[in-house]
Amino acid sequence: MLGLIGILLSLCLLIYLAYRGWSVILLAPILALLATSFVLFEGGQAHLLATYTETFMSSAANYIKNYYPVFLLGALFGKVMDDTGTANSIAMFIANKVGKGKEIWAIVIAGGLITYGGVSMFVAAFALYPIGAALFREADIPKRLLPGAIAMGTFTFSMTGLPGSPQIQNAIPMKYLGTDLFAAPVLGIIASIIMFFGGTLWIVTRAAKAKKAGEGYGIHPNENLNIVDLSEAPSFGMAIIPILIVLIGNLVLSKAIFPGMEFAYLEEQFNTTTAAVLGNWSLILSLVVAILVAISLNVKRFKNGIMCTLKDGVQGSLLAIMNTASEVGYGNVIKTLAAFGIVGGALMGISSNPLITTAISSSVLAGITGSASGGVSIALEAFGQTFMDQAIAKGIDIQVLHRVAAVGCGGLDSLPHNGAVITLLGITGMTHKESYVHIGMVTVAIPLIATIVVIALGTLGVV
Repeated sequence: MLGLIGILLSLCLLIYLAYRGWSVILLAPILALLATSFVLFEGGQAHLLATYTETFMSSAANYIKNYYPVFLLGALFGKVMDDTGTANSIAMFIANKVGKGKEIWAIVIAGGLITYGGVSMFVAAFALYPIGAALFREADIPKRLLPGAIAMGTFTFSMTGLPGSPQIQNAIPMKYLGTDLFAAPVLGIIASIIMFFGGTLWIVTRAAKAKKAGEGYGIHPNENLNIVDLSEAPSFGMAIIPILIVLIGNLVLSKAIFPGMEFAYLEEQFNTTTAAVLGNWSLILSLVVAILVAISLNVKRFKNGIMCTLKDGVQGSLLAIMNTASEVGYGNVIKTLAAFGIVGGALMGISSNPLITTAISSSVLAGITGSASGGVSIALEAFGQTFMDQAIAKGIDIQVLHRVAAVGCGGLDSLPHNGAVITLLGITGMTHKESYVHIGMVTVAIPLIATIVVIALGTLGVV
């Protein structure tokens, strides 16, 4: 019982202190060891230094080994797209095409396209904010709704639902399930439709209600907006080329080229399977080519030079992966505690349907760690083989398991202590009190509804 109290106490402190702005990289190991120390009160043994070096750091390092190339290339691609004005060009083109009176739809669509094209959600948020603020101010839409609109486009359907999304949350299940980014395309599209229309309509109806009440954009004297100069930005046709390379390149490599090649050496020399690596290889090669093409098309648009952009991208990738790796380390320490057996047993005992237990475990662990990628990684590391065995026994396609795990981890991950939520509020200059209810609705409540629908359809055999 005391062990369970220790887990809950450390989790509450993690949520509260992260909410207050403390670094997760600093908090995660301290609070993981705090939970571990409660073993002593039950008369057990707790080897704190060994837990830190052999469990926390080993888990964090293993996560970095598996996913750093995706973080690095994603950050580099996003930074190149941002510094050259390419992301802004896409966003403004969509805003102009969607038209006046549909500013919220424009921000959501632009965010979805940029994120689906491989730009990290953090970079997308930075790119969308000045455009969104200008559109919302001109249309007199309350600024408190802007974080929700940006989150809707970047943290939901384009992150976990759309088949082929290169975001890390959709990439992680490939390693454990031997699938690819396009797993269960019909279910992914259905989940995306639910999230897209459900979330966007929520923001739109809130805006209509605010307008009826006479509420406008609001007074925000310290916005410190960077003026977006699109006069030297590439055209939409040129801007969209790198994004198409990521999507089409990944599709061709994973579905046509790699499956026809011989990779027997992987098992012989590296003790791994082709299914475990080909999805990542397809994504890595596609991003490399897209980065090179984006640079070549925009050589003269790097204001501070190409090397400065690449250096900033590398630095951004380090912070992003260290935050997530620390959360994964925290989750894996918690996983080793005897009290976690109660949690794990409760999760696994909820249902005999592996789709339900997969969704709940990935979502709950994402909530505990404050990270969708951390949650799905820990869930599949701990229970992935069990989920697969149960799915095969019940005749459920493993692709469905992939899509359920991906969509499910995008639910409770966006609780107030989530790093992306805190970053987004910081970018837009809003507070949790002003904007979180809308972020929570579009990134927690509605994705959970989408998850339920995907589980129901997947159980019926829809792929």
